[in-house]
Amino acid sequence: MSSMIRVQPAPGRRVEFARWATGQTPKVRTMSPSEFAVPPRLFVQAPEDILIGSLIDGHRYVSPDEDAAEGRPAPGVPELLGVATPAGLIPAPEAGAIEGPAPAPGPDPAPPADGQEQQEADDSGSSDRAQAEASAYRCGLCPRSFNTVRGREAHRRQAHRED
Repeated sequence: MSSMIRVQPAPGRRVEFARWATGQTPKVRTMSPSEFAVPPRLFVQAPEDILIGSLIDGHRYVSPDEDAAEGRPAPGVPELLGVATPAGLIPAPEAGAIEGPAPAPGPDPAPPADGQEQQEADDSGSSDRAQAEASAYRCGLCPRSFNTVRGREAHRRQAHRED
């Protein structure tokens, strides 16, 4: 397995890619007149617009921006079939089932003490915020999460591609 990613930029983006490649430290090296050897750590930092239409290790790079421009849904995004209504979220009773009376509501919980209520609000806010940051770029198709949208989309294209 090679430690470099072979990138063959689209002909119209080759000059832009070369400018980016020579601006890196160390400079990205060429493999042929039209192909570059990019280290994985630099590949994930490359601007999206210079990769559109490129061949990456022999496979066409499909950008989420390109998908949006062409009206294609992103990989793994379910098709929306309508708007959910409260009536549609209640499961239908099985055939022949007899509806009984609704269960009585339980007693209201005791209100927390003043200091306890404030502490719980502070704790839940910080844990919710930390969880939102950790799951900001979740795959949705598997349990992995990513630091960037681009990383998540690259993972979806490679790990969950539809052949």
